[in-house]
Amino acid sequence: MIMHDLQLKILKLLEKKEFDGLTLREIGKKIGEEKYPQKVKHHLLQLEKKGLIYIDKINKKIIKADRGLNRNVNSNLISLPIVGSASCGFATVFADENIEGYLKISKNIIGNKDIKRLFVIRAVGDSMNMANVNGNNIEEGDYVVVDLSINEPENNDYVLSTIDQFANIKKFFRDDKNKRIILYSESSKDYPPICIHYDDYDDYYVSGKIIQVIKKPKIDPGFEGIAKNL
Repeated sequence: MIMHDLQLKILKLLEKKEFDGLTLREIGKKIGEEKYPQKVKHHLLQLEKKGLIYIDKINKKIIKADRGLNRNVNSNLISLPIVGSASCGFATVFADENIEGYLKISKNIIGNKDIKRLFVIRAVGDSMNMANVNGNNIEEGDYVVVDLSINEPENNDYVLSTIDQFANIKKFFRDDKNKRIILYSESSKDYPPICIHYDDYDDYYVSGKIIQVIKKPKIDPGFEGIAKNL
């Protein structure tokens, strides 16, 4: 997901100060769009739709969303940040500071975990389509919940790793006899393992353990056809 420059400017300004009581034109002046208040409104609504800001119309405030934000204190739902994609085959870059949106899920799905230590990655590729994370495999488009607090995994844990600043999802195995880490694919296709010697740890880092998979919904073709005609 590529974010518009104006949306990035709004988010950066919100880190310094909330836009309390400002008109669209006044907000536009701060981001170089004073002449086009409707354009400012459009991008504010897009940020709210992505879950990156909260527009409090009653108190006339715009607030940047926090990890785990939920305005309804009685709700059993939480919001976890989506920070990009990680490959189940070949790696793609992700960065924690580049939050693309929020995934709203039930607390019961993740159990008794510290929300501040969790984030979400979208899976890319098919090299983990035979994995078993709490009964779920990992396929293209699935959302994978990662626990940052677990960066010293046990053998056979599923982990999100970074190698040369690239992210990948694999099964972890520590081979102390040969002083190496082996990252396995579990796939219907034949993918070679990744082997990293203990002396090369500077180029490798376990970002966290995969604790849950939120499957991409399977849309029935008949339902999709009906939806287009609504």
